[in-house]
Amino acid sequence: MSSAMIRSAKPQGADEFESKVAAELYNLSMSATEIKASLSKLYITGAKEVSMASGKKAIVIYVPYKLLPQFHKIQQKVVRELEKKFSGQHVMIVAQRTILGLSYNRKTQSKAPRPRSRTLTKVHDAILEDLVYPTEIVGKRTRCKVDGSKTLKVYLDPKDQVNVESKLDTFSSVYSKLTSQTVSFSF
Repeated sequence: MSSAMIRSAKPQGADEFESKVAAELYNLSMSATEIKASLSKLYITGAKEVSMASGKKAIVIYVPYKLLPQFHKIQQKVVRELEKKFSGQHVMIVAQRTILGLSYNRKTQSKAPRPRSRTLTKVHDAILEDLVYPTEIVGKRTRCKVDGSKTLKVYLDPKDQVNVESKLDTFSSVYSKLTSQTVSFSF
């Protein structure tokens, strides 16, 4: 395996789909001259194929949290090339984040305040930001229905409507699979 392949914390290693995505990223780092230097230093921690209601599939690529800003620099080119390789499936890059419980201290195992960035709400908000990148979220509303169900309405920046409009169903399906929350996107 090369250095661009998946470095995983899983004891059994990468599964077949993750290896396929990592191989395509490795091939992309060897062939594309404009992103070759920056992609060769980066790696992924996992990949997942998500089925949508329309029967199509989307690919979610997990990257280490600390490498996310470097992925953002080349994300548009990498996503475009991977969507070509995987026959039009939408590709999204999400940082690998950890949700901590109320009382967690790794060293002493005692009750201690957890970092705000590791709460369930903050992690779900960050996943939402990662999914729609490079489009900006300009507003959010939570709609509570009489039956008790909640729907998060997310308003995206209208200047990116042409580029992102075809991916709105993918965003909502992937976010629903990752967080078990209902979301709808509009401009």
